[in-house]
Amino acid sequence: MTPDEPNETHFGFRTVAEKDKAGLVHGVFSRVASRYDVMNDLMSAGVHRVWKTAMMDWLAPRDGQHLLDVAGGTGDIAFRFLERASGARVTVCDMTESMLVEGRKRAEADRLADRLGWVTGDAMQLPFADNSFDRYTISFGIRNVTRIPDALAEARRVLRPGGRLMVLEFSQMPVPMLQWLYDRYSFNVIPVMGQIVANDRDSYQYLVESIRKFPDQESFATMIREAGFGRVQWRNLSMGIAALHSGWKL
Repeated sequence: MTPDEPNETHFGFRTVAEKDKAGLVHGVFSRVASRYDVMNDLMSAGVHRVWKTAMMDWLAPRDGQHLLDVAGGTGDIAFRFLERASGARVTVCDMTESMLVEGRKRAEADRLADRLGWVTGDAMQLPFADNSFDRYTISFGIRNVTRIPDALAEARRVLRPGGRLMVLEFSQMPVPMLQWLYDRYSFNVIPVMGQIVANDRDSYQYLVESIRKFPDQESFATMIREAGFGRVQWRNLSMGIAALHSGWKL
């Protein structure tokens, strides 16, 4: 690549200029925001709720902690964290304002308003000072980031020493036949479901493709270590359909 050629990345299975990906992702989530939670329930048959409960079990929220939940627009992780720690605070950060709007509409948002903030921002350039948060979470969002190492570096920057990163993301199943079956479901059912429920096949086609482009469990763990986190661990959920990754700012 010559200096005059733009850097490239993937948008699903398409190759696009890096400078264009954020806008494309923003368009996807702007279109699906109003049906996002409904589609999550339908696509996973509700299992995403079990995964998020597992995330909270491992994260173990405590009073006095301040969580930054990135790409958390509809508030699922934020509300769960605050329900478990009545003296904690959460800042939800999402690049798509319409996702934040949907989160603020939920009944929990009013009930927890005094401990909950909503901020529009980019995971690769967070609008927060160094050493601001005790915990950082991102749930089904990091695969949509243009440069994942930049997002991980920002996560470490805004965490206080001793702070913890936790990522919930779709991953790779270790049994090839099971992965093949899951791929058949993903590519043949989810886009059709998106067309029927959200009137948007293309966005859900992208979301399925983005899952397949995301690194496997150990490759992503290596990226977290390279960002400077210690004590990096991961756990499979539902035989590897999703995975939790944990790291600490030591």
